[in-house]
Amino acid sequence: MSLLFTPAKLGPIALRNRTIRAAAFEGMCPGNNPGEKLFNYHLSVAAGGVGMTTLAYASVTQSGLSFPHQLWLRKEAIPELKRITDAIHMEGAAAAIQIGHCGNMSKKCVAGQLPMSASYGFNIYSPTFVRKMRKDEIMEVAADFGRAVHLARNAGFDAVEIHAGHGYLLSQFLSKYTNRRRDEYGGSLENRMRFMCMAVENALEAAKGDMAVTAKINMTDGFTFLGGMKIDDCLAVAKKLESLGIHGLTLSAGFVSHAPMHVMYGSMPTRTMSYYMEPSVIKPLARYFGKILVPSVPFKEAYFYESALKFREAVRLPLIYVGGLVARDKIEMVLNSEFEFVAMARALINEPGFVNRMKVEGDARCNCEHSNYCIGRMYTVEMQCYQHIKEELPKCIRKELEKTKRH
Repeated sequence: MSLLFTPAKLGPIALRNRTIRAAAFEGMCPGNNPGEKLFNYHLSVAAGGVGMTTLAYASVTQSGLSFPHQLWLRKEAIPELKRITDAIHMEGAAAAIQIGHCGNMSKKCVAGQLPMSASYGFNIYSPTFVRKMRKDEIMEVAADFGRAVHLARNAGFDAVEIHAGHGYLLSQFLSKYTNRRRDEYGGSLENRMRFMCMAVENALEAAKGDMAVTAKINMTDGFTFLGGMKIDDCLAVAKKLESLGIHGLTLSAGFVSHAPMHVMYGSMPTRTMSYYMEPSVIKPLARYFGKILVPSVPFKEAYFYESALKFREAVRLPLIYVGGLVARDKIEMVLNSEFEFVAMARALINEPGFVNRMKVEGDARCNCEHSNYCIGRMYTVEMQCYQHIKEELPKCIRKELEKTKRH
């Protein structure tokens, strides 16, 4: 018997099946407000049969913004977010929102201030200088996570996912690569987890027991030198979050300012990325040095599976597997390994109705070719699969996509 289409509990909520649209930046929030494309996309995923769909990359405060088309979870956004969650619920799916802070990946032009992180530094991927957070700012941002959950409740969300991975702010405190502090927020892993724990505790309190609170964490940072988090460190983080009473963990990896393709695997189409960028210092940097700054990691289906099994052995709370799921056979493999849920992003960008198709096709496979065009353009315009693009792409872009989808 397949577990895929059986209902399951995630903390205090129940999902109609074991599938989740993973939190992946849509880029559909012009002026940092939810737009019509965001509504239409998540409605299509909900109608496509998913158990829960997740709006992504929502900053808990202005200082955490990276892009002008990124969601800022604030009071002004609630009416449109409520329209989205109501539509998702009408289709029988649950609605979640990922909350976080970009830290050293934020940009002054939208964040309204110099980017801040655990320690001073320079982020070549922005590129920008970064200042060290004061203790009062740490307390304030931790409180912002609780306030964000209150706003999410008012907007009708059933769940929130706290982003504590991928080298964003909470992850920047966890990793020695970005955390060189000598106070109670630096040094030992216990100290480096302190900020994350404060944010999670505030979120759990605000959830009031009837909203699910999950976290996305790294299983590794994707590098071990320069202080990158190893799997044993990340296992300790998972156990700590379990002890706090979090309702589930999404298991990922990678560090956007050092090992970005360890998040999604494959090759970054850097010519595509530079094509959509506005004229700036970043455009030639991305075009001519992109392959150096963003080295490829060979793609394979279910690429996090072996690492995730170690977490399944170590903790008992519900685990959400994400990474390289494009076919039903691998999804069944993951669920049969005692993972409670599976999450997909690129598969549901390519085919929002993929979950419904799996109901009738035992060997269903989506048509995603892993060219990563959707990722290459999301930093400037909305995320979209190149197979659905109506515009005529330049020859150089089409040639690059043919090459990247083979990797």
